[in-house]
Amino acid sequence: MPRTIRSGCARHRSLPNSDDKRTPAPPSRSLGDLRNLTPARVGLGRAGASMPTRALLEFTLAHARARDAVHAAFDVGSLISGLGDLGFAPIEVSSCARDRQDYLRRPDLGRKLDSASEHGLASRRRGPCELAIVVGDGLSPAAVHAHAIELVRSLMPQLAAAGIEIGHIVVASGARVALGDEIGAILGSRMIVMLIGERPGLSSPDSLGAYLTFGRRTGLTDAERNCVSNIHGMGIGCDEAAFRIS
Repeated sequence: MPRTIRSGCARHRSLPNSDDKRTPAPPSRSLGDLRNLTPARVGLGRAGASMPTRALLEFTLAHARARDAVHAAFDVGSLISGLGDLGFAPIEVSSCARDRQDYLRRPDLGRKLDSASEHGLASRRRGPCELAIVVGDGLSPAAVHAHAIELVRSLMPQLAAAGIEIGHIVVASGARVALGDEIGAILGSRMIVMLIGERPGLSSPDSLGAYLTFGRRTGLTDAERNCVSNIHGMGIGCDEAAFRIS
């Protein structure tokens, strides 16, 4: 006589219990919702085989703004004046990069001070200090002009509350991040905070970065630093950045 063997998959499904506390499925989201959450270029649509004219024009404008940020003039005078209003006497230095083209083509030149700056810094050293802040143009002078003074203003009370004294502030032209190591070594600074313009993106041409180096020495890599990145109007605000840095 044939037998019927019931498999697990053939079991009757139980009816839902009114006491079940199951999590309801999240509401579906549209591409419009995603576009409202991010400045990234998503769901642009298309016109035939190409992107819509509006999306193309917006991309072209963003690319032009990024290029302009890289090639913007670095206004050392306004930075020195603004830092002076905060009670500092900034020191002006330059890297070995002679101009912007040199800076972009030879990153190594942006990591070393020119001889005049070396001697000038050495003459300003007053003995070891806890912290030196370096404001460098980097790949976006526009970011430095937009945010550096306000960030230093926000940073001052945070550092004071932590008992950290700012020994020197340096304004550096043609600067790469590693230039701060040589500056700190000459000034005898235990810690360095380098505020520098980050590589412009298509949604943030004016993003400032803060690179923190403890126990600085020439030859450090960026893996041996901490970084607070994306300091700009649509990213991290100056107050939050100052809190993280301190």
